[in-house]
Amino acid sequence: MYKRVALIGLGLIASSMFWAMKRASLADEITGYARSSETRDVAREIGLCDRVCDSASEAVEGADLIVLCVPIGAMDAVTREISRFLKPGAVVTDVGSVKRAVINAVEPHLPDGVHFIPGHPLAGTEQSGPRSGFAELFDNRWCLLTPNGAEATEIKKLRTFWEALGSKVDEMDADHHDLVLAVTSHTPHLIAYTMVGVADDLSRVTDTEVVNFSAAGFRDFTRIAASDPTMWRDVFLNNKDATLEILGRFTEELFALQRAIRQGDGDHLHDHFSRTRAIRRGIIEAGQDTDVPNFGRNPVRK
Repeated sequence: MYKRVALIGLGLIASSMFWAMKRASLADEITGYARSSETRDVAREIGLCDRVCDSASEAVEGADLIVLCVPIGAMDAVTREISRFLKPGAVVTDVGSVKRAVINAVEPHLPDGVHFIPGHPLAGTEQSGPRSGFAELFDNRWCLLTPNGAEATEIKKLRTFWEALGSKVDEMDADHHDLVLAVTSHTPHLIAYTMVGVADDLSRVTDTEVVNFSAAGFRDFTRIAASDPTMWRDVFLNNKDATLEILGRFTEELFALQRAIRQGDGDHLHDHFSRTRAIRRGIIEAGQDTDVPNFGRNPVRK
């Protein structure tokens, strides 16, 4: 596979990639770097990465595969930092949930002879940081690659790599990816943040009532709204057009439901709920309805 892999950023995704790579014996050496010295210290403490480096340039030197696991807003700066230390023939990929903005931030700084294949594993939890990773995170989850003109042999190799981590892999145009994710991930997160904020602002409902009487729907909202705020800030700022388009369509649907409730239009409500129920059944049939269990932190060690 790849003899040396460098993980730039050591949060949930990078940590899980490390444990999954160790589980499948996919690399001879895995280096890692995080901007925070505290994060690097934690990584060393728990045995995350074969070698934790104190600079991104040191981590990528000699690496065959470099995975950018930093927030989207940091992609430009970190690529500038590592670009002259990348060896010819190396593959650079990322795990960001927006693709067009990542391409615009990363591609201009890469030297000739380095392959860039943006990627996005559709896996995660509300947890963050190096201690949150586990090898099973990617099992039976999709990873989307946006080839962006890369060589077919390198795309195939990266696809095989993600499959070895447990993922199902598909390829998608960057702009279409951003629209799809605006529907399936970005706008739902925004709605969850909003609903939890509404509960917090509603003076007639106390904090204790919100906590004690949370029904399943609200608990799901709070789980989503607990996600990394830096990551999601960058997602919305960098997938602005697609998110606003889907948010506009959501608002139209919401107004229609408001009208149906106000007018007592039970047929409209029943038809709408029947249609959305069918989508849920499709998700279940595709095996994408349950969270990946966390079998304890860092279950695969050196």
